Amino acid sequence: MRIYFVGSHATGKTTLCRYVSKRYGLPMITEVARQVLAEMETSLDSLRADVDRVGEYQMAVYERQVAVEKLQSAGFVSDRAFDNLAYAAEHTTVVADIMSAPSFAEYMDWVSRGLVFFLRPHPSLLADDGVRAGVSWDSVVRIDGMVKLMLEQHRIRYMPIESVGMQERVRVIEFVLSRLGVAEAARPPVSAVQRFVKSDDNVVVLQKLGGAG
Repeated sequence: MRIYFVGSHATGKTTLCRYVSKRYGLPMITEVARQVLAEMETSLDSLRADVDRVGEYQMAVYERQVAVEKLQSAGFVSDRAFDNLAYAAEHTTVVADIMSAPSFAEYMDWVSRGLVFFLRPHPSLLADDGVRAGVSWDSVVRIDGMVKLMLEQHRIRYMPIESVGMQERVRVIEFVLSRLGVAEAARPPVSAVQRFVKSDDNVVVLQKLGGAG
């Protein structure tokens, strides 16, 4: 089972990816872009001033994503797929080179045979959390549109997730995975866990689960 969360930045992809990885015991693919950035020993601010360099970076991110996926023979969950190509289209001149290569069509077919959740943006997700300060809504919408275009252009079936509430997002994902027969990861036994009941100001230990009443 290959599960992808695709979409623009600031849509909660990584949060849901972590949830699915833990809940279903799947390896998680993430932080590919940051790994490449560290290896290039540069920063995003420096890259933005050099079209050739940022093109090299986006090409490397795409190639690394494909390579890491191919190493996971038993399935995985990823917080991106071809998403960075939307950023490449906005900031570089290398997209035509990537998309004209036979390997690109092969990869899009590979993704189409996985399970794709498309997270849609919402202004409330752009709150300044100390990490995404200054995120532009216009930029988010542009990237969202380009990701959707690639999904449709390559006939990749996907499940859109429009709700911003974590509970509803999780319900959608669990519903789809349960219908596909994807089993949850084994959980630790709870027979030794004590159950508590709070009544007024008193906390009373009732019993150990599985023990005598």
